[in-house]
Amino acid sequence: MPPRKEPPRAWQRMLSGRRLDLLDPSPLDVEIEDIAHGLARVARWNGQTRGPHIFSVAQHSVLVEHIAGHLDTNISAKTRAMVLLHDAPEYVIGDIISPFKTVIGETYKDVEARLMAAIHLRFALPAKPASLVHKVTKAADRAAAFIEATHLAGFTFEEADKFFGRPDMSLRDIEHWLAPISSQQAEEIFLTRFRALEAEFADEA
Repeated sequence: MPPRKEPPRAWQRMLSGRRLDLLDPSPLDVEIEDIAHGLARVARWNGQTRGPHIFSVAQHSVLVEHIAGHLDTNISAKTRAMVLLHDAPEYVIGDIISPFKTVIGETYKDVEARLMAAIHLRFALPAKPASLVHKVTKAADRAAAFIEATHLAGFTFEEADKFFGRPDMSLRDIEHWLAPISSQQAEEIFLTRFRALEAEFADEA
């Protein structure tokens, strides 16, 4: 009888020592330090951006959360934390560009949804956020995509308007949020912002 084959590995080892299973992710294996570390080293736009450093998903996440607060000044700290974490699964599965997500189809969405639910539960956030959270996140994410596309990724304003829509907000002083920074800086900024929001919504409870 041939030896029994081990199933292919479906878990990712984190620097914290956690093993996160992509098929059945547990909130107990999620650490914010791992998320921040990973997102700070994942490039937006497949690295096709201007500047001496990549524009990381960590930096993008902070930008999106900032925009969300600008679009709706009344959203809670818990909602803002979920906006900040909107791309958190990418710390383990990477940032797959939208055209390739279209090619992959529903399989990617299923994995992403399981990871997101585990991440939310780890931080006492709803596994399935309310529609308001999805709406404000989508609007802020598209605004950030327009800004990044035109300032960093070489898109014309006409191209970015066609694919993402022009954001209904002032773009003045936005360069501050797009300045190239190291992965260590991006990691620290993401962690600092998450911890501030976590402390705020813990006080709200």
